[in-house]
Amino acid sequence: MSTRITHRALAGLACAALALVALPVTTAQASAASSAAAPSSSTSISTAEKIQDTLARKTAASLGDAPWSAHLRTASLRSTTVDLLELSRRADAPAARRMESAVAEANKDLAAAKGLGAGTGSLLRIRLADPSMRAGLAKGVKPLVAAAAQDDDRASVTAYDGAGHPHKLDANRTPDRPVYLIDIDTSKALAAGLDILDRELAKAGLALPALQKPIAQATSGAAASGVWTTKITSIGVADDQEPWFKGGAETYAIVTGWGQDGVPRVDTVQMPYLDDDGKTYYPNQVLVKWFNYKYNLADVVLMEDDGDTNYKALAQAIATALLTVTDLGVYAPLVDAVLAAIPDSWYTDDPDYVDSWYSLSRQDQGRRNGASGNGWMTVEPYFVEQF
Repeated sequence: MSTRITHRALAGLACAALALVALPVTTAQASAASSAAAPSSSTSISTAEKIQDTLARKTAASLGDAPWSAHLRTASLRSTTVDLLELSRRADAPAARRMESAVAEANKDLAAAKGLGAGTGSLLRIRLADPSMRAGLAKGVKPLVAAAAQDDDRASVTAYDGAGHPHKLDANRTPDRPVYLIDIDTSKALAAGLDILDRELAKAGLALPALQKPIAQATSGAAASGVWTTKITSIGVADDQEPWFKGGAETYAIVTGWGQDGVPRVDTVQMPYLDDDGKTYYPNQVLVKWFNYKYNLADVVLMEDDGDTNYKALAQAIATALLTVTDLGVYAPLVDAVLAAIPDSWYTDDPDYVDSWYSLSRQDQGRRNGASGNGWMTVEPYFVEQF
């Protein structure tokens, strides 16, 4: 998926919205906001892709070792994507030992660039850029190696041969020669990243634990214990043809509203099924848990991680923005504050914003189109009874 609206344009909207709701913060809020100040983004600009590019060059050089090259070829033909660290550990070839060290170091650097812990594990994968390349690889055609890029609009992609020579490939035409792509396991990165995001927001008081006591609801004249939620019955995003070099992406939602304590609340919802543009999915997934909120309205931002998201920095930026917003006793949307907290410079592709939904209520039922026209979802109220 790719962005159809820029963060700078959204930030302009956000400034207008925040002007209506921002008031001087309390001492406690100011302290929390200060402690959540976003780190410099200079270390994360294109960092993930630089790490992938360096590893692509090293991987290409390693293919001169025939046993290792054959091991990699066999694994790539058997599976659509391969854990490069695990693969190098299982191989006996001398080049595999060098690759094991290089991949381990790259994984460490990548986790740091994404604000993830050292225990995240292996994130780097290798795969063929396109299924049409399988025949050539099986016949022994020497492959090139490139980094899976995140920028849809580039004109060329740099790939490396076994001698380390760069080759400029047309970004708009799938190469005839096999190309390995060094990619990121975005599913694994997202799961770890959302855990970081939730914990960092909780530290700032923006993602407090859910209320433990269920709310009594009346149904058919009798009291039934449980909670009201909003469930997604179907969802889709606009059709967009992805180029052959594009890296993988994982989608998630940021749900915002005013907590029961009058402080902005942020909850994250992972959507691992939302893989392809132009396709309708039927997840029956709970999106909003209304017992967490003070008002009968919430906002939703649909995001994707396609490589360069720094989750810790994202959480700190959101906290800094939201802790300056004060509850005036009436509902005020928080979507713009969240979007304004995401600088363009943190992303190589500016792809991470997909769409947003304002003022979703508990009673909403039916199709809701996103504000940017990129996405839509069908929702319905869903009562979760207590056992």
